[in-house]
Amino acid sequence: MAWQWCARESTAAWTALLNQVPAPGVIVSDGGSGLPSALKACWPETKHQHCLFHLHLQMNISRHLTRNTRTDAGKALRGLVMQLSDITDEDAAIAWRIHLDQWWQAFGRLTKERTPFRSGQFGYTHDRLRKAWSLINTVTRCEALFICIAYGNPRTTSPLEGGINAPIRDLLRRHRGMTEEHRKQAAEWFLTLHEFPLEHALTLATRERPSAPTPDGQDGDDTPEPIHSFWPITLTL
Repeated sequence: MAWQWCARESTAAWTALLNQVPAPGVIVSDGGSGLPSALKACWPETKHQHCLFHLHLQMNISRHLTRNTRTDAGKALRGLVMQLSDITDEDAAIAWRIHLDQWWQAFGRLTKERTPFRSGQFGYTHDRLRKAWSLINTVTRCEALFICIAYGNPRTTSPLEGGINAPIRDLLRRHRGMTEEHRKQAAEWFLTLHEFPLEHALTLATRERPSAPTPDGQDGDDTPEPIHSFWPITLTL
């Protein structure tokens, strides 16, 4: 639907992109730098669902703690994050949050412990655990984990990664000899060929319809109409 060139992800770049598209009900993102500020300015009423994979919750939690973390605190925290993919209803989400609070009660003190360095300065003893906890705690506090349960939107940006981003990377990899300007033109040409007109998108984007009563007085079919996903993106070269 839209794209925006930028030197790096920033509030200004995201603002320029979001201004090209009418505000949707929900946005799913990978938690890019500068996006929260741009959302508040451009789409203040839009709900923000963080991608469960790209949001550092599964990919970067594993990077902080490693896949074979040795401490009980690290194993328990990584286990909780890996369970996010299996949560599909409100009860499971509430239970997961309770387990996260229990983790903090059992191991939270470890994130505050400090150790003196040879330089005389103090640093956090369990720095990787602290970073992992800070990541998951920040997201849960802003209530950006379980928007998908209430609205039925995707939980990841995988359709964007596989449908748009991956082919662009493959295009540039196959034509490695192009100049920078030519590479930009190739990416723009690819996006132009896959462009989805805004008017067409608006006709497909449907809201959940209320159930209609049947002639015998019983509730009718309350199955929501399909929710279609559209992806504005930023391009960094």
